[in-house]
Amino acid sequence: MTTATKGSVGTAHTRVEGRDKVTGAARYAAEIPFAELAHGWLVLSTVARGRIRALDTEAVLRMPGVLTVLHHHNAPRVDNDYVGLLGVPPDPSVALFQNDRVVHMGWPVALVVAETSEQAREAAEALVVTYDQEPHDVAFSAERQAEAYPVDGHAPGVMEKGDLEARLASSAVVVDAQYTTPEEHHNPMEPHAATALWEGGRLEVVDSNQGTSWVAGELANLFSLDPASVRVRSEHVGGGFGSKGVRAHQVAAVLAATVLQRPVRVVMTRRQMFSLAGYRSPTAQRVRLGADADGRLRALEHQSLNMTSSVHEFVEPSAAASRAMYDADAHHTASRIVRLDVPTPTWMRAPGEAPGSFALESALDELAERCGIDPIELRLRNEPAVGPVSGLPFSSRNLIACFREGARRFGWADRDPRPGVRRDGRWLLGTGTAAASFPAGAMPSTAAVTAEADGTFTVGINAADIGTGARTALTLVAADALGVPTDRVRVRIGDSDLGPAMIAGGSTGTRSWAWAVTAAAEELRQSLAPGADIPPEGITVRSNTAEAIGALAQKERHSFGAQFAEVAVDPATGEVRVRRMLGIFAAGRIVNPLTARNQLVGGMIWGISMALHEEAVRDRATGGVYGADLAGYHVAAHADIPHVEADWVDDPDPDDPVGIKGIGEIGIVGAAAAVANAVWHATGVRHRHLPIRPDRVLMADGDA
Repeated sequence: MTTATKGSVGTAHTRVEGRDKVTGAARYAAEIPFAELAHGWLVLSTVARGRIRALDTEAVLRMPGVLTVLHHHNAPRVDNDYVGLLGVPPDPSVALFQNDRVVHMGWPVALVVAETSEQAREAAEALVVTYDQEPHDVAFSAERQAEAYPVDGHAPGVMEKGDLEARLASSAVVVDAQYTTPEEHHNPMEPHAATALWEGGRLEVVDSNQGTSWVAGELANLFSLDPASVRVRSEHVGGGFGSKGVRAHQVAAVLAATVLQRPVRVVMTRRQMFSLAGYRSPTAQRVRLGADADGRLRALEHQSLNMTSSVHEFVEPSAAASRAMYDADAHHTASRIVRLDVPTPTWMRAPGEAPGSFALESALDELAERCGIDPIELRLRNEPAVGPVSGLPFSSRNLIACFREGARRFGWADRDPRPGVRRDGRWLLGTGTAAASFPAGAMPSTAAVTAEADGTFTVGINAADIGTGARTALTLVAADALGVPTDRVRVRIGDSDLGPAMIAGGSTGTRSWAWAVTAAAEELRQSLAPGADIPPEGITVRSNTAEAIGALAQKERHSFGAQFAEVAVDPATGEVRVRRMLGIFAAGRIVNPLTARNQLVGGMIWGISMALHEEAVRDRATGGVYGADLAGYHVAAHADIPHVEADWVDDPDPDDPVGIKGIGEIGIVGAAAAVANAVWHATGVRHRHLPIRPDRVLMADGDA
């Protein structure tokens, strides 16, 4: 049937859809044409809490091109009382226009639908909505801890081992510090967009999302539909970072398409994304470390607080970042939430681990300083043999190899440990390091592989390529499993009709999809006799990995990494510049080095942005975000980014049937801590609150 070919996995391969993207042939969700397409524009509340008293729709309905105005008096009813695909109830914000309540600034109160987008926008901006306003509360701070409570999100809320207070009391060195991270927003290049239509009694949605099975399932539940009667397609996605799940725009489009019986498209504006697309909650974290004089940990406590909305629970599990990193006799971690009148936060690249690693790895650096031990050596002394809390064996743990290779390449041995002694003209120079970890999971997925009559193969799997190169990675995986060159493999993704599969999230996508594709491809290869004729309709084999994943041995499965940064600080202006950055990772089997390096470097750049720039600030008077746009919300620009290098060490796991661990999120973990630790080394001042703005550098006195 096939001839042996050189392995494709592990070799650099340009994106299979790359030419289509750079020539414009690849169409994104808001670019696909439909006959008789109407356009919806969401109207958002201008108060943070209260009730809608009235909507003046009569004048708006007379405006040119306006087809309808949907609101809580006339919108179709939906069912929001169910457990969602991810095992949690849906955010009530997706049950649009069901009552007159307003629970945060920017809550959807109406949808204006018109013949053109311009007409819809003009009419939406003309709609007068009056409210009965109520007092609101958006003031998040560490002082809200007293009213907070733990929630089990995608990690247990609280985990405890050993007598913490006794171990702290008997420790020779104790670090007890508070760390904060601000509200942060995703802002993918492609905004959230969806078009909905009814075709032959079936709901069709063309969307930009991170999992069409997920969105199709949630829409079927909301609208009480047979799941087989809902199809969601999302072929090309211009970024997601956790934000592109089930959102208001998809539901709004379906509501309008149902009422008008014609296709309706709804696209979020950049400003609307600040209240409708989710975000990373601010965190207030307390880390207490107790150690012997030689730096060996006796106690580790990591407490984290984040805010959620008044109507939905979402936890940013920052404390969970500590559970697999370092050994200690007493190990207490807890993530808690406090309800406020704000939009519901959501997953954002490395949820929990990104802010949690800033606190933990900054505290480790403080402990190293107080013990007089090199920061890398301190981490090596506290390497666990098994999971520090779970007691489970590690599938593989090559963090030490990452630090040793990184230290060699970064020139760590030449570092003077004293802070504030290196200069380059007016600039103070410093270097810092931090560890990184992110879970490596897998979820059940299905895939179909078809041997075509012309000698090619078609792979169908409901994966989502959100810019990660998943389509290309799966082409390489399938080619190797089939034993053919990559040009004989075509991969179809992003269509719920392809069957259930893991979403693009949690760094589990490629691992989950590759497992399903390999299983189907290997079975097909074994079933085809050499030289056998393929019928015109082809021969198809379908896989389902649910049983295999369920049988996988219980282990601590993680990617690991070591981050290194060199910064320059101008003490006169407070400016901080990252001069160079290096990340060395242990992330299992690397499928495509080209796109893998792209993902890792992208995460590290975001870590620089997190450390120095990103910060959304809520106006306590209005409840909204100041400067809810990319002019007011600062992100790293080209001028902020120096030479960033990412590489990896061998990280085999002979007992793992896939070997892929996932790299989408590990790159950002620890990056902000490495920068902050480098700023301490440059200036002698600890910055425990992100971002490290120039004003904070200038006003710092001792510890910031």
